[in-house]
Amino acid sequence: MGHSIADIAKALGAEAAGDLSVVVTGAAEPASATADHLALAMDPKYADGIGKGSAVAALLWQGADWQALGLKAAIFAPRGRLAMAGLSRMLDAGPVIADGIHAMALVDPSAQIGEGAAIAPFVVIGAGVVIGPNARIASHVSIAEGARIGADALILQGARIGARVVIGDRFICQPGAVIGADGFSFVTPEKSGVEEIRETLGKRDGVTAQSWTRIHSLGAVSIGDDVEIGANACIDRGTIRDTAIGDGTKLDNLVHIGHNVQVGQDCLLCGQVGVAGSSRIGNRVVLAGQCGVNDNIFVGDDVIAGGATKIFTNAPAGRVLLGYPAVKMETHLEMQKALRRLPRWMKTASQGPDKT
Repeated sequence: MGHSIADIAKALGAEAAGDLSVVVTGAAEPASATADHLALAMDPKYADGIGKGSAVAALLWQGADWQALGLKAAIFAPRGRLAMAGLSRMLDAGPVIADGIHAMALVDPSAQIGEGAAIAPFVVIGAGVVIGPNARIASHVSIAEGARIGADALILQGARIGARVVIGDRFICQPGAVIGADGFSFVTPEKSGVEEIRETLGKRDGVTAQSWTRIHSLGAVSIGDDVEIGANACIDRGTIRDTAIGDGTKLDNLVHIGHNVQVGQDCLLCGQVGVAGSSRIGNRVVLAGQCGVNDNIFVGDDVIAGGATKIFTNAPAGRVLLGYPAVKMETHLEMQKALRRLPRWMKTASQGPDKT
């Protein structure tokens, strides 16, 4: 089903010009757009691509001369990526899951399934589970006993929701995510080598054999509203208290949240981020890809950490971090500049003073 330029502009709260009755059925990059596509050119650098394609309508930057670009209609986006968010929401039909509970799904009689649910084949829902209205659950998902999931959930193929996990409304879970596995928690009868190294920062008096005893996870996972969990992400249950993810937080693919971790609201944790056990992450924290956070530390509100940053100690609110170990971003850049100068300095130093 198509959308008119007028309808799209209204949905985006954006200005439009030209023939607003033009209908588009999808969106495309300018050079590959056909006549039924909305060309996406929210920056002047993409303008040349419009002439290479055959779109008659485009999403353009504010103030663009749409007529000079040969278009019949245009929508103007003061903030391109924000307009993209609204447009993609309109055009995304989502997964096809038939209404109702499929005959090949296994739902415990004690589970409560809200109205409007769509549950695909090979889904397994355990005893005492409560799922809110309008849930969409794709094939091969398992939801263990006592879990509670709010309204309008979208849980995609192969996700695993563990026992007693509590999740808020409008939850999105990408394929293969695991929420509520046991935490990675072990102890030795005597002081372990790891404990010794933490105290001495590297010195060892001797090496003795040791074996690991498992600490079971009695807690669960609590997740707020409007949270999205990426593909193959893992959130471990707490040892005693719940591991917690705050409202509005988004986890990318392959993110790992350890046991007892507390993540605040509206955080963005990008691919391959790892947060070790019992750490606390404040609100609106952004951790770029492959960042690591040490156990038992606190990362303050509004911290931004660049890619592959390793945070070993508490990070104060608002700090911008980069590097291994993490330092202020401006400090890291100066360190890298000095490192690049080092070969030239060493060559100069090795020549010694002129003795002639």
